[in-house]
Amino acid sequence: MHKILKIVLLIVGVLSIIFLARIVGAGDEEVQALAADGSTSLLEPMLWIAYIILGITLVLVLLFVFLNLFTNTATLKNTLLSVGAFLVVGLIAYFTASGVETPMQDGKMLSASGSKWVGTGLYMFYFLAVIAAGTMLITGIKKMIK
Repeated sequence: MHKILKIVLLIVGVLSIIFLARIVGAGDEEVQALAADGSTSLLEPMLWIAYIILGITLVLVLLFVFLNLFTNTATLKNTLLSVGAFLVVGLIAYFTASGVETPMQDGKMLSASGSKWVGTGLYMFYFLAVIAAGTMLITGIKKMIK
């Protein structure tokens, strides 16, 4: 299996180098001219390799995460509690955020719903930052007392 993986990695590496050499050899002007015409034939092979590697990586990460979660019940319990707490913070942030139509710099309007989601993200960031700082502070104080 290790030898097969090495061969596959070698093939992907060589293909990537070839495609990169094509792009670099064409030059900036040709790439920009092709992009202006709507042709992505020079960039597509490199992008497909990147998409395939990203997809394989995501599938393997999710596979090993779920295998680890479901083989250890304590890990599954802690993970579900953490996800639940994160969702509670998200719900609190969503209900505290307000949504108002807002004009953007490019002349378009941000909808009230979009504004509410932006506010939710900001509030969630603030809540999580305060929670993290508070946790570090409490942990530091406990260590100083001991």
